[in-house]
Amino acid sequence: MYDCIIVGAGPAGGTAAYHLAKQGRSVLVLEKESLPRYKPCGGGVSPAIAQWFDFDFSPAISLKADSLRFTWKLGDPVEAKIATKEPVWMVRRDVFDHFLVQQAQKQGAKLQDNTEVTGIEFQKDCWQVNTANEPVTGRYLIAADGAKGPMAKWLGFKERKRLFTGALEAEVPGIADNNPTIYFDFGLAKNGYLWNFPKADGYSIGVGTFIGRQPQNFKKILDEYAKSLNVDLTTTKQYGHPLCIWDGNQKLHTQNALLAGEAACIVDPMTAEGIRPSIFSGLLAAATINEALAGDINALEKYSEAINEEWGTEMAWAQKLAKAFYLFANIGYKVGIKHPSAPQVMGKIMCGELRYGDVATRALKHLIPGFSN
Repeated sequence: MYDCIIVGAGPAGGTAAYHLAKQGRSVLVLEKESLPRYKPCGGGVSPAIAQWFDFDFSPAISLKADSLRFTWKLGDPVEAKIATKEPVWMVRRDVFDHFLVQQAQKQGAKLQDNTEVTGIEFQKDCWQVNTANEPVTGRYLIAADGAKGPMAKWLGFKERKRLFTGALEAEVPGIADNNPTIYFDFGLAKNGYLWNFPKADGYSIGVGTFIGRQPQNFKKILDEYAKSLNVDLTTTKQYGHPLCIWDGNQKLHTQNALLAGEAACIVDPMTAEGIRPSIFSGLLAAATINEALAGDINALEKYSEAINEEWGTEMAWAQKLAKAFYLFANIGYKVGIKHPSAPQVMGKIMCGELRYGDVATRALKHLIPGFSN
């Protein structure tokens, strides 16, 4: 029997596995795909995650982007350098996720990839996790199987607070500029944006919506955006994927089990950032399970409280900003993005040097006349 079984080898699962194994706990990670595996994602990572680990992420970083370029319907550009201690990390998820799991394996965690979970059962004081191969048992369970994974439903979380939105992305080969720039375009897509995130060997170009479900022809919008960048998508495969946007605080624990990563609905409603919050949830999940194994009977309840307090408070501000900005994006671009300090503020938030709570009140006053707390 394992101390903890983790379902899902994404950033949340890999982080939890690493920190639990480092504490000497027996850990099994189950992943339905074979690692490394492709994962649709822009691949922007806040360098602030480095504080939560004691190893160097350099092997998993494709390149570092130190510039931002914003446009409104492909025009009216705003450009700025990111004035932070460390630029934004650009990663490919197949490399990044696998690297994180490999660090966990070095600490003693076991990985069974290409192993789909078919069901779970709680038996007295442990979880039996059924797979296509054979059942495994663990005292505790972390569900980190993403936006579409079945674990949350199986654990009884049938009515989660979440905003289920989506994105479409294409990976385009190429050579990045000497000064890698992160591109955002607002206006072509409703309630979201288009992006072009550079990698060492190409670009991740995509479109997503983050606060609403208005029907949109993502493929047509993405084609138009790609043409503006002189990119031909006709021979490039495009990947649609769901996003589990944060939509309010909620219970994330049950009998000897926790939700982490997108299964916990922690994606940022303003920027759709998902990697850093997933890693944060994995970090807290590991600490929680470790405390529970040490005898703290209230540990799992504290996990829900900690996520809601630490991340939920930030996301409440992010949600207010997202609604104010995206519902009136033309005004938001003029008074928000084009404000002299906006690009630097955005860069610092992306890099983890500023919190939404530090700037939200002032930003909302710009976006909404008469706004007050």
